[in-house]
Amino acid sequence: MLLDDTSAEFHDFFERHYAELARFAALLTGEADAADDLAADALVALWQRWDRLRGADHPLAYARGVVANMARERIRSAVRERRRIALFWSRGPGPVEAPDTAAVLDVRAALARLPFRKRACVVLRHAFDLSEKETAAALGISVGTVKSQTSKGMAELVGILGARAVGDLVAGRRMR
Repeated sequence: MLLDDTSAEFHDFFERHYAELARFAALLTGEADAADDLAADALVALWQRWDRLRGADHPLAYARGVVANMARERIRSAVRERRRIALFWSRGPGPVEAPDTAAVLDVRAALARLPFRKRACVVLRHAFDLSEKETAAALGISVGTVKSQTSKGMAELVGILGARAVGDLVAGRRMR
């Protein structure tokens, strides 16, 4: 295959999947502004390996996995940075505030409260309508782990949002 054909093939992949990967990143990180950057960075990483990936059975699953890993690292980095700032400015133990009830009702805020793997499973299964097998491939975990993490994540969302809100959410696909 000529370089021009390879470029055209990747360009087609980019055009078909960029928006979905950005939406996935936004739901995982809760940062709409950073989502485009994460999706673009993931696609740059794919381009660097495109000669090996283009023949793969599921290059989109690999791309989702790259986005998930980059989102996880972004979240970890942000948490570390917040801890460093808090440590720098802390003058002693302060009062612990109760959770903001209004913010808890927001789906994205509720998703942000889930541990990363549960959040990724819930988002891929319910916002992207992926099968358990597709979700497992995207995250590099077993189908059984997808099942348990999705179930536990949904249970936590029910605890945060209430059963009716989660039922409406899943039925109406309002995570998008």
